Amino acid sequence: MASNGFKQAPHKLLVIPGPIEFSDEVLYANATPGTSHVSPAFVPVFGDCLRMLKTVLYAEKGEGNQAMLIAGSGTLGWDSVGANLIERGDDALVLNTGYFGDSFADCLETYGAKVTQVKAAIGGIPSDDQLVEALKSKKFKVVTITHVDTSTGVLSPAAHFCDLIKKHSPDTLIVLDAVCSVASEEIRFDDWGLDVVVSATQKGLGTPPGLSVCMLSGRAVKTFETRKTPAQSYYIGWHKWLPIMRAYEAGKPMYFATPPVQLVYALHASLTAITKSSPSLEERFAKHKAASKFVKDSLASLGCDFVPLSRDIAANGMTAVKYPRGLQATDVLPKLAERDIVVAGGLHKAIASEYFRVGHMGITVVDEQRGDITKVVDGIKQVVGGH
Repeated sequence: MASNGFKQAPHKLLVIPGPIEFSDEVLYANATPGTSHVSPAFVPVFGDCLRMLKTVLYAEKGEGNQAMLIAGSGTLGWDSVGANLIERGDDALVLNTGYFGDSFADCLETYGAKVTQVKAAIGGIPSDDQLVEALKSKKFKVVTITHVDTSTGVLSPAAHFCDLIKKHSPDTLIVLDAVCSVASEEIRFDDWGLDVVVSATQKGLGTPPGLSVCMLSGRAVKTFETRKTPAQSYYIGWHKWLPIMRAYEAGKPMYFATPPVQLVYALHASLTAITKSSPSLEERFAKHKAASKFVKDSLASLGCDFVPLSRDIAANGMTAVKYPRGLQATDVLPKLAERDIVVAGGLHKAIASEYFRVGHMGITVVDEQRGDITKVVDGIKQVVGGH
C-alpha cells in the first residue's frame, strides 16, 4: 500500500527492544477506514498475513503447520501454550535466561504444570550437560526456550538446543518464545523441529503492538486435539481459533472474536516489505548481525561491557550494555532523550541499575538511509564520552 505522501509526525528516535520505529507505509496502512472483519476486501489480507508468517519463519513445508493472529500482546502466547498444551500435572521444562523465563514458568504453573527450570547465570545460557541431565530426569510434555531474553540481551542457540531435545526426548514439544527475535533473528521452524513459536508484532515485525503471533506444528495441533481434559480458556482456546485461521487462509470469512482489522492491514504492509521486497530474508538477518556488531564494537571502544557473557550468545536485534564505571541511569538516559534518542533502562531485577538496553531491529537496521544506527551510536558516544 502506497503511503500517498503520508509522513508520520516528528518524534524522538525510539530504539528500545520494542516497540520499535515503524515505517510510514505501515502507519498509513494502520489508518485504513472502518472495514468489516468478514469483508471480501479484508479476508484475503488476513489470509496473506498467515501465509507470509510461514515464509518469515521458514514454516512452509511442515504438514499441518498453522499460523495464528489473535488480538493481544506477546504475553498472550504464553497463555496460549499453557491453556492448550498443558493439562494439570504435566511436566514442563523451562530453559531460563532471564526475566522472561521466570514469567513463562509462572504462566505454565498457573495452568497446573509442574515446572522444572534450568537457570543460567545472568548473561549466560544453560549448558548442554544441564539440559541433557534435565531431559533424562523425567518425561516432559513441553520444553520452552526463550530465543532472545529482552532482559539480558542473551540469544539462546535454539537450533542446537532443539537437536539435543530431539535426541534425548523426542516426544517433548518444543516451544520457542520468539517475541524479541522474529524477523531479526533467523528461525527455521521446520528444519529445527519446532512445535510452537510465540511472538508479537511490535518488535522485528515492525508493526504497532496489539497482535499475538503464534505458529503451531501439526504435532502441537494433534497434541491439543487429543488432550484428555478441556482447554482451560475460552478466549485463547485453540478449538475456537483453529477453524477461524483455517477459514481465513482458505479465503473464507468466519467469526469468533473480532480481530484488530487496522492492525492486520498494518502487519500486511510490513510482512509484504519483509518477504517480497529487497533485502531478502537472508540479507535482512545479515544486516541485523552487521548492525549489532557495529553497535557493540562502538560501545566496547568506550570501555563498556555487556550483560551477555560472550558475543556469540548476544542478540542481534538489541544490546544490553553496562554503564561505564562511575555512571548510572540518570547520567545517561535523560541526556540521550535530550538528543531525541529513547533507549530502555535495565529490566533484570538483580542488575537493573547496572545497564541499559538499545534496540536495533526492523527499519532502523534495514533502511540505512534513515541513519538511525549512526545517530544512536554517536549519541551514546557524546553522552558517555563526555564523562
